[in-house]
Amino acid sequence: MRHNKKRGMKLGTDASHTKAMKRSLVRALFENDRIKTIDVRAKAIRADVDHVITWAKKGDIASRRLAIATVGDKDIVREVFEKAAQGMWADRNGGYTRIMKLGPRKGDGAEIVIMELVTEPVKAKAPRKAASKVTKVEEAPTEEPKAEEASVEEAAPEADAEATEEAPAEETAE
Repeated sequence: MRHNKKRGMKLGTDASHTKAMKRSLVRALFENDRIKTIDVRAKAIRADVDHVITWAKKGDIASRRLAIATVGDKDIVREVFEKAAQGMWADRNGGYTRIMKLGPRKGDGAEIVIMELVTEPVKAKAPRKAASKVTKVEEAPTEEPKAEEASVEEAAPEADAEATEEAPAEETAE
C-alpha cells in the first residue's frame, strides 16, 4: 500500500511551499533562460519545464491551459508558445534543459548549479553500421614478392649461409 507517499521531492518544506517554490523557479527559468540554484531544486523542476515545452510544441488550447496552470503567468506561457511555434525546439524530443555544476556553496556545502534552456539544434549522430553475419573468409592467395623484394630476400639467406660457414671456422681457430 502507498499510504502518505506523494509524488516528487519535498525539498525540506511542506507541500504548499514546495509547489510555490517550484512554480517560482519555473517562471524564473522561462523569463531569464538561465537560473542559478541548488542541484536538488533544479532536478525537481526539470520535469515541469519539459512538460511546459512539450505542451508548447503541441500548441493547442488545452495545452496552453495546462501550461498556465503549471507556470502561473499567461505572458510567460505566451512567450514560450511563440518560441515553440517559431521552431526553437522543433528538432528536439526532450532534454530541453541543461544542468551545469558549479561546486559546493560556502555556507552549507549545498551543490550549486546553473540550469538553462537548451537552444542549440540537435547534432545528428553518425549512422551505426549494421551488424552483419559473420561468414567464413577464404584465405587470400599469397602474392609473389616484387622483384626488388625478392632480390633482397635472396641476398639475405646467402649472407646467413656465409656467416654460418665462417663462424665454425673462427671457433675452431681459437
